[in-house]
Order: sequence, then structure tokens, then C-alpha cells
Amino acid sequence: MEEMEEELKCPVCGSFYREPIILPCSHNLCQACARNILVQTPESESPQSRRASGSGVSDYDYLDLDKMSLYSEADSGYGSYGGFASAPTTPCQKSPNGVRVFPPAMPPPPTHLSPALAPVPRNSCITCPQCHRSLILDDRGLRGFPKNRVLEGVIDRYQQSKAAALKCQLCEKVPKEATVMCEQCDVFYCDPCRLRCHPPRGPLAKHRLVPPAQGRVSRRLRPRKVSTCTDHELENHSMYCVQCKMPVCYQCLEEGKHSSHEVKALGAMWKLHKSQLSQALNGLSDRAKEAKEFLVQLRNMVQQIQENSVEFEACLVAQCDALIDALNRRKAQLLARVNKEHEHKLKVVRDQISHCTVKLRQTTGLMEYCLEVIKENDPSGFLQISDALIRRVHLTEDQWGKGTLTPRMTTDFDLSLDNSPLLQSIHQLDFVQVKASSPVPATPILQLEECCTHNNSATLSWKQPPLSTVPAEGYILELDDGSGGQFREVYVGKETMCTVDGLHFNSTYNARVKAFNKTGVSPYSKTLVLQTSEGCNFETQSAPYSQLVDIKKLLAVAWFAFDPGSAHSDIIFSNDNLTVTCSSYDDRVVLGKTGFSKGVHYWELTIDRYDNHPDPAFGVARMDVMKDVMLGKDDKAWAITEGGITKGATIGVLLDLNRKTLTFFINDEQQGPIAFENVEGLFFPAVSLNRNVQVTLHTGLPVPDFYSSRASIA
Repeated sequence: MEEMEEELKCPVCGSFYREPIILPCSHNLCQACARNILVQTPESESPQSRRASGSGVSDYDYLDLDKMSLYSEADSGYGSYGGFASAPTTPCQKSPNGVRVFPPAMPPPPTHLSPALAPVPRNSCITCPQCHRSLILDDRGLRGFPKNRVLEGVIDRYQQSKAAALKCQLCEKVPKEATVMCEQCDVFYCDPCRLRCHPPRGPLAKHRLVPPAQGRVSRRLRPRKVSTCTDHELENHSMYCVQCKMPVCYQCLEEGKHSSHEVKALGAMWKLHKSQLSQALNGLSDRAKEAKEFLVQLRNMVQQIQENSVEFEACLVAQCDALIDALNRRKAQLLARVNKEHEHKLKVVRDQISHCTVKLRQTTGLMEYCLEVIKENDPSGFLQISDALIRRVHLTEDQWGKGTLTPRMTTDFDLSLDNSPLLQSIHQLDFVQVKASSPVPATPILQLEECCTHNNSATLSWKQPPLSTVPAEGYILELDDGSGGQFREVYVGKETMCTVDGLHFNSTYNARVKAFNKTGVSPYSKTLVLQTSEGCNFETQSAPYSQLVDIKKLLAVAWFAFDPGSAHSDIIFSNDNLTVTCSSYDDRVVLGKTGFSKGVHYWELTIDRYDNHPDPAFGVARMDVMKDVMLGKDDKAWAITEGGITKGATIGVLLDLNRKTLTFFINDEQQGPIAFENVEGLFFPAVSLNRNVQVTLHTGLPVPDFYSSRASIA
């Protein structure tokens, strides 16, 4: 019965109801609490004035809702009776039950009468603290409200079942244990309260005081007070008004407002309403049973959530630790490469230091020896060795010529770590929650008619299925490494077309695409196989000679132009970026737009203008080559410089990445043997020139005949 306790407490004082009355809204109040929350209204709003004007429809008139400033959950804790300009605002307080109530506008006048008999202020208004409905009292005041005898009986039984020891009913703070009960006053007293409130003198001396236990039994056996009519206090309720839904007496039926209403026997309606209440309780009992089962389910869910949380956290930590371990392993591998590059650079520089030191020692010795020879005064002896010494001096000077005093290695590391894809993947790392209400996008469809390759570039296009209803927020395009290796992301975005540059020539790539939204990612599309332009690939051990002698016919050629995006700002472009010159007297570098990493490639450059004997350079370079110095001044370019060329000359460049060699031609004649060997990596055609030179690029050319034949026979 503990759950029922809140039903038995007054919303104003927070204690068990004492002499509860029933408001027209069906809520209950202690009679004393009802008196405490009365508010006096202006004369114009009294029931008498309403009846005089013909607007009254009942003994209790409800105020308009707009005449009461009600409260929201976010207000400041204060409300006011705002129906009249003359009514002062009254702070709103909270009862022990948490219900906001209005205190009286003025303290009630002192009186020795009981709350029910004490007069109420004229034109008083009462507001229900639970539903906030307001009504104006008539001349009967609080006596016009029926008393809830049933609620009193329930409270008595509840208190008797709960209390092992009866408590004093007059203690102000903590009730003490009762020592006596007055049968006439029907009140339990402790000794201090009995001496103060129930002295044994005067009329009270005739009251009978009994022990609390005996008083409890006598109260239980005492006949229940019969409810009397609120309009006719001497008459008991005997009938039930169906229209007003309230018990009435015979006098109400003969003289009162219920005379024309339908009435039924009180006992019959009592049994009928009891039956209806029992039936309603059966349905409510089923809901309560379901609620208990639901609470058990929720408590089990709490335990399951805690267990799943621990398991999921452990799995997440393990996954993150695996990523960290993989990153640490990759870090160790990259550091090993850096250390290898570091040792290589140190070895080259130290070798050059050793070589220069020995050579400098020899040069210094020769210089000191020559100085001593000059000091000799024997002409004939001097002339016998002077020619040889002069030749040795010139030879030594030539050995210190151009390039000898240039470092063979730069201090910069030719390594650049591209961590942006990994960082992007880390930022995109998130939980995938698949919800039935928000599914993942449909699988994209590759549009084969719009997918193509050109040189070492590939263009792919895709679209969503025609009947797809789930929008995609973006797409992820993946390609393998051209050798059947793992796929890697090359594009993430909203576009449905992408061109991938910088692929290997003569390679087969596999491409696939998937869509994503906030819910997750779609399955991959069908894999599309792409073939880039071929390069020369000499496989002399597996092909007969008859198939190799004319290998040039099997080659596909690359078409490209100069790249304005990567060139120095002083470079001037024309002829669709095939012709370049410079606005500066200093050498500036320009690269081709296509890079090569496999195959055999040949291109030519013609000298359109050649003034004042400049030194242009032609060759290949990496993307990060220095653009403001002559080509070949750093370790990121391989080039030839020919000061003897003239206007109209043609320079050919042959890059054989299968044999890792670089060869140069001038006017179709090979310039010496192979110029550079062990050429490996990604290279771009490159030229350095100044304002005295203008060159034009020619691409899509076949490899020279003699080189193809020689490569086939080799």
C-alpha cells in the first residue's frame, strides 16, 4: 500500500488529508488548506452580480482562463491573479508535494471557530492547485463543498496499517508518540500537547481519555458518519441525480434545483458505480502487470547494455591498438629508408671529401715543387723539365674543371611522405550504424561508354541506379597499383566523374567505386579493367628474333605538352604549350605534362631561336627539381648541355626505363654512348633555357630504328 500514500496527501500541505472536501473539478483539499488559499475578488465578479446580469449558470462560477496567469515549467516561480487592475499580484509558492498554490492575499482574521464554520471573505475565489481551475464561492463558502468521507476512511485504515505506534496529532514538528486519545475530540495527544491543548478542567474535564490502542479499536468500531446534503445539512443523501452526477436528498428533489432531473436510488447507483470501477480496475491491473514486466525488461536491458559496453570498448581498444601497431611498423620501415638514404648521402659526400683531399694534396705538392724549380738558376736544366711541368700543371688544372668542385649530393632528402590519405581516413574513421529507416545508398553503376584512358591517365564515370530512392552524400573511387596489388582510394567527393593522372604506361589497372551517406557505405560496383598506353618492353629471352627486329611497329607513343602549372613563372608559353621561351637572362626550368615510370619513350625539341651563345639544357627531371637554376645543377635532373648547337638544330631524348638508361641525339646522331644509367623512378621531360633561346616540343615519335634493332639484338 506504500504506492497509495501520495493519493492520500493534500497537494497544499503535503500531509494526509484532514476533513477533505471535494472541489467541482473532483480534486480534494483539506478544509483548512482550502481556506488558506482563498483569494478575494472585486465586487463586479461576485456570483450575485453575475446572476443579476443573467450570466450565471451555476452556484459556482468558473473564472475565464485568461483571467489567471498560469504557470509553465520554465517560469520564474511566481504567478499573479491578473483578472483585475486593482488586484495585487501574489507570489506563487510550492507545496511539499511540488504543486504551486496561491497564498491568501491577506491573513485571515483570527477566529475560534472551526475551518468549516468560520466565515470566509466576501466574494472569495479558490483555485485548484492541481488543475488550476478557478471558481468564485457563493454565500455558503466552503460549506458548499461536499466532504469526502470515503477518503477519510481510507486514510484511517492506511494509518492504522502503517503505524505500529500512534503519533500525536498536535505536535508541530516531529510528532511524538501518543499517550492518550480523547473519545469526544477524536484526537491523539502526547503528554505535552494534552496539558497544553486539553487541560482537565472546564468542559474538557468531562471528556473521556483512553489509551491509544483502545482509542484505535473504538475508532474502528465507531459507526461511520453519514454524509449529509451540502444544501440541507439536516438531510441525509437518499437519491442520486443522474444529470448532475451527485447524491441528493429528498428536499433537493422537492424544492431544489434537482426537482426536474432524473434520479435513481442511491444504493442501486452505488452498486453500479462499484461494478464499473471494478471493471475499470481490471483493465488498469492488466496495464500495471504489463508495466511491471516492462520494468523487468528495462532492468535487464540496463545490465545487457553495461555488458555490451564493456565488450564493445574492449573491441574498440583492440582495433585502435592494431592500427597503432601497424602505424608503428610502417614508421619503422620508413625510418629504415630514411637511414638508408642518410647513409648513402654520407658515403657519397665522404668519398668526394676523400677524393678531393687526395687530389688537393697532390696539387699542393706539385705547386710547391714547381715553385722550387722556378728558384733554380740553371737555364739548361730548367728547360729540360719545364715542358713536362707545364703540361702537368695544365692537366691538373683541367682535372679541377667544371663540375669537380660541385657537390655530388645535396643536403636535402629526396623523400616526401604523403600522409594526407591516411589522415583523411583517420578523420573519416567512425562507427557504422545501419538503420532500417535510413539505409545505405545503392551500388553505383560505372558508365562504360564514358570511361577511357589517354597516355598514362584514366577517366572514369559512374551514376546511381535509375530506381534508387536513397540519396548518396559522396563517392569513393579506388584503383589498384597496376600490378594486381591492393586497392587504394584515389578520389572521395560528390562528383560522378574523375580523371586520374600519373599512372604507369603499359599497365592494367582495376577500378571500382562505392557510394556513402551518414548511415554507411554501399557495396562496391563491378570492377572495371583499364589499360594505359603501351611502352616498349624488350623481352628478348622469350620472343624469337623475327618478332623483335621490327619491334618499333609494336610501340604506342605518348602525346604531351609542356606543363604551365609546374613551370617557373618566367617561362613564356605559346603554340598550345608546345613552344616555350623565357623572360629572364637566368636559366629557368619547364617540365612536360606527362611523367614516365615504365617503358621506352622518345621526344624531340627543335631550336627556334638561339642568340648570344646561351647554354640550354635538355633531359629529364623529377617533379621537385629546382626551377630557378640550370637543369642538372641538383641531383633531381639528368640533362645534356650543348653550347655548339645552332638555330634549327633538333635534340632527341630517349628514355628507356626498361633498361634504366638515358640517351641523347642531335640531328639524328647519337651523342656518344649512353649518357646516364641506373635511371629509375618517375621522370618528366625537362628543359632549362633563358631569354636567348626558344624551343618547340615534338611528341608522339617512334624510337629511332637503329636503337630498336640494337635493343632487339641485345
